Amino acid sequence: MTSNSPHYLLFSEANRDRCSLPTWRFVLQNVESQLRFAATDSEPCDCGERLELLAVVRGLEALDGPARVTLVTKSRYVSRGIKKGLAEWRANGWKWERFGRIVPVRDHDLWQRVDRAFQFHEVTCQAWQFETVEVESVNRNETSVQEEIPVVTRRTRRHRVDPPHVERLPRVVHPVQRLKRRAKTHAAQLTEALRNVARPMREVVGAAT
Repeated sequence: MTSNSPHYLLFSEANRDRCSLPTWRFVLQNVESQLRFAATDSEPCDCGERLELLAVVRGLEALDGPARVTLVTKSRYVSRGIKKGLAEWRANGWKWERFGRIVPVRDHDLWQRVDRAFQFHEVTCQAWQFETVEVESVNRNETSVQEEIPVVTRRTRRHRVDPPHVERLPRVVHPVQRLKRRAKTHAAQLTEALRNVARPMREVVGAAT
């Protein structure tokens, strides 16, 4: 891989909506020319992680030639597989030990396609959290279209941003807790009343003796 190879940003994601078929999506952006190419499709798949991996596969296979690719994904399944699992799975014949048994690696057919793409492309993976906004983009045929491009925000565990203008909800007291509190209050009142009655009775008994 030479330094003259084009550099691309590859954004990939999957979406599972109860009202429609699960979909995968990727956006390829050339860093130098800023040209973008996006593709999306639906798959009858129950596993969201497989769709996230499929989006990466389709994005890498959409490249015309060898390139340097920075993969931006919010899928920990994809990022951990690329950084930690891929080399080991390849060395072990795409099998691993699971609950004491040697079984094929999950989604091994897609991981093999990722590994094959790594033979042509120099890929680095970044686990980020991003949101999509509408921007003007151009596809490979240089046709102007209205597309969505992810806006990247670094994922961090140290800082949490709370949503603005969040009103504090009133504290809800469970009915059982309310009854316990009332019973406790009544018991205290009854004890105090008994003390007030017993005090003059002791004074009368003491005077009679």
